[in-house]
Amino acid sequence: MAAMNASSSLGIARTTLIGAIGFMSSLGFAETLPNGIELPALWPPLRSAADVASMEPMPVPYLKLPPETVRVHAGRQLFVDDFLIAENSLTRTFHQPVYHPQCPVFQPETALEKTHAAAAAPFSDGVWYDSRESLFKMWYRAGSDHTCLAVSKDGVHWDRPELPLLPGTNAVLKGGRDAATVWLDHEAKNPEERFKMAVARTRKSPYHLAMRVSADGRSWSDERAVSGPSWDRSTIFWNPFRRVWVASVRGHDTLPPQPTHRLRNYHEGTTLESALAWTLNTDKVSSGAILAGDLQPWTAADKLDPRHPDPAYASITPQLYNLDAFPYESLLVGLFTIWQGPDNESCKKLNIHKRNEVFTGFSRDGFHWDRPDRSRFLPVGTSTRDWNAGNVQSVGGGCLVVGDQLYFYCSGRTKEPIDSTSTGLAILRRDGFASLDAGAASGSVTTRALQFSGGHLFVNAAVSGGELRAEVLDLQGKTIPGFTAEESEPVSTDSTKVEMQWRGRPDLSRLSEGAIRLRFHMRQGSLYAFWLTADARGASGGYVAAGGPDFENGVDATPVRPQQKQP
Repeated sequence: MAAMNASSSLGIARTTLIGAIGFMSSLGFAETLPNGIELPALWPPLRSAADVASMEPMPVPYLKLPPETVRVHAGRQLFVDDFLIAENSLTRTFHQPVYHPQCPVFQPETALEKTHAAAAAPFSDGVWYDSRESLFKMWYRAGSDHTCLAVSKDGVHWDRPELPLLPGTNAVLKGGRDAATVWLDHEAKNPEERFKMAVARTRKSPYHLAMRVSADGRSWSDERAVSGPSWDRSTIFWNPFRRVWVASVRGHDTLPPQPTHRLRNYHEGTTLESALAWTLNTDKVSSGAILAGDLQPWTAADKLDPRHPDPAYASITPQLYNLDAFPYESLLVGLFTIWQGPDNESCKKLNIHKRNEVFTGFSRDGFHWDRPDRSRFLPVGTSTRDWNAGNVQSVGGGCLVVGDQLYFYCSGRTKEPIDSTSTGLAILRRDGFASLDAGAASGSVTTRALQFSGGHLFVNAAVSGGELRAEVLDLQGKTIPGFTAEESEPVSTDSTKVEMQWRGRPDLSRLSEGAIRLRFHMRQGSLYAFWLTADARGASGGYVAAGGPDFENGVDATPVRPQQKQP
């Protein structure tokens, strides 16, 4: 099938697609997500290549038509969009992490890492916390070809364990690779398959992603599955809200005026093997050769993405170089690596690195991305001597939850004193992607109708010098007795986890059989998230990305050990 020419495959594709739509529509089946969003029978939804390449921001249906009742049974609820909000007089602010002062926290030192092109950094790959060994683990590209493993107790200082594959080194795979993604599969039935890797096993097109598995990330199996044809920088992730693996596959727009414009194609499966089992060539998708159940156009850069700040390159249209995604609490976070130029040939002539920087997006249905903030989340440096002078790339797994902070790792490249690629660490407040803010004048935010379980309401808020109160409303907007703002005990602290309480300590769980609305009143402060839980200590039941020292199995359950102060 991959060898078909575009015109012949297009005719078959349309026939196959029409038949599939008719069959699926006849089922009348709509999937309901844990947050209450109803998905149509045909999912993922079809997007034309022209729509993806249009440079228009991706439409987000669930924001235009949210569910009548939002389900908030698990996970912290973040204010990154208006999905939760019915009324609001507060101001939304988006936040960016700050690079750790010791950056780069990992750089080329060994002979293996200095082979050909000096590199000691993930190219997606992955940084995860393995609670079974109480270790941070980082898989990364060493030199030009090898895949290695580093470990850490604190996520800042890293060691290279000696491994048997190449005696005297920490290599886990030998040569012949481009990008890779490592994922810790907490739901693997076979303990020998806890870690999964999808690695681009060649550095020449067409690329193919090869799947391997491992019990501990040190010793990896032979290839278990191989994808259809793709390009470099293709990655994978697990969407636990729909329980599917997703391949984020690089392709190219073949439509004018940008015939080589990078875009992302989408393919999912209930197993990683099935997620990799597409047949179409990734570049054929943009020419209209779409088969039901095969690769399809997904997303790209758009007109709101910033251009290169150097006037010499400002005319270059931004492109989506890579898209890594990960589950965080109650939604998916996307790390959009946006290329701003110049092209590889120009970079070579000018002895500079291309400008790739990481931006954020958010998805509540696993396919559509809302990208309300175009500030540089993981930016390049300001000097040619900076470790991240160019080509900043995101890491598989997204981030780790370390105490009250989120750890975002990334790679960056410099030309001085030598051309090399190192690993950086950026730190953000937990849940700190966006906040709703109030100044000296009090403001409020009221949620949509919520279905919930549990009797405890927690918030992540910074209100030192101000105050935050909460009230509970019925669906007619009337305050429920016992849960008024006047009876709410004010919060006047800065904490990523504090319980909202009312005088007399009424139990919210008695209201959980129906639906409620919450209204937060705030003065001089910031509100990042809220959540309703049965856990009196505040465990949200949400997903914690690549984990952290206080969690097992990728979920915020009752802490596995007393919270420790982080470095």
